[in-house]
Amino acid sequence: MAGRKKPLVVITRKLPDQIETRMRELFDARLNLDDRPMTQPELVAAVKEADVLVPTITDKIDAALIEQAGGNLKLIANFGNGVEHIDVAAAAKRGITVTNTPNVLTEDTADMTMALMLAVPRRLTEGANVLRGDGKWAGWSPTWMLGRRIWGKRLGIIGMGRIGTAVARRAKAFGLSIHYHNRHRVSPAIEDELEATYWDSLDQMLARMDIISVNCPSTPATFHLLSARRLALLQPSAYLVNTARGDIVDEDALIRMIETGKLAGAGLDVFEHEPAVSPKLVKLAEKGKVVILPHMGSATIEGRVDMGEKVLINIRTYFDGHRPPDRVLPNRI
Repeated sequence: MAGRKKPLVVITRKLPDQIETRMRELFDARLNLDDRPMTQPELVAAVKEADVLVPTITDKIDAALIEQAGGNLKLIANFGNGVEHIDVAAAAKRGITVTNTPNVLTEDTADMTMALMLAVPRRLTEGANVLRGDGKWAGWSPTWMLGRRIWGKRLGIIGMGRIGTAVARRAKAFGLSIHYHNRHRVSPAIEDELEATYWDSLDQMLARMDIISVNCPSTPATFHLLSARRLALLQPSAYLVNTARGDIVDEDALIRMIETGKLAGAGLDVFEHEPAVSPKLVKLAEKGKVVILPHMGSATIEGRVDMGEKVLINIRTYFDGHRPPDRVLPNRI
């Protein structure tokens, strides 16, 4: 891009230092060093003058905002894989390209899913809290802090994409029997490798599993996919783990089931009304019924740097006159 005016790139949140440095080297980059979420008026001001907007999942890039974009805005280079916070169709109508950062968070998210899958049945946070409390621990006892074994249990994965498959590989090594529901059946080679059982009926799978892992994307079709009716199909001894998106699960119904003993517990890294967390979930966490985490499934240094590298590549490719490798089309979300 030597000899040409550098595009103005507005970045809505703080990114890893090495990514921000490279942004400044390549572009006229406006950083958010305070890491304070931009208000909607600030986003309006940004889209009116920027050539490129680099938002994250915490930014609402809806049709109303896109309608106010200036003529310079040509690219929304999302820092993240999910684009449910961006009206991709509205952007396309304005001739604005949208990109994301796929394929870099698979292993990190799968690790966190497996961690929650262990933490809830084995009561890991409860045990840790005992030692952080008054410091009085009477010592080992045969019947104290008993959890549930996961070896030999059935795991039902909802969404057998990259992350779901990575979860399955980890879970199989822990002795879990792999079952899955997906829009399309995975290849015979993957089914054979994982010894996985496919269910075309989500309802039938739910009723038979010991642990459910939610790994599908958030779309209009998956909103409350685990509705009150479907959650009621789960066995009282079952556990639910969600590291995908909060709105896939009817959170109120989930809370009621755990409160009334109709579900053994849950491990949640995402919530329906983020960043707000239901006080009822907090109370259940205090009682050891759920493990809740602040949306940190993909939070590794390596993952964030990889995401930033993809954003850089998408921007450079676009302004070099080529199609960005991670372009998101309206009919593919």
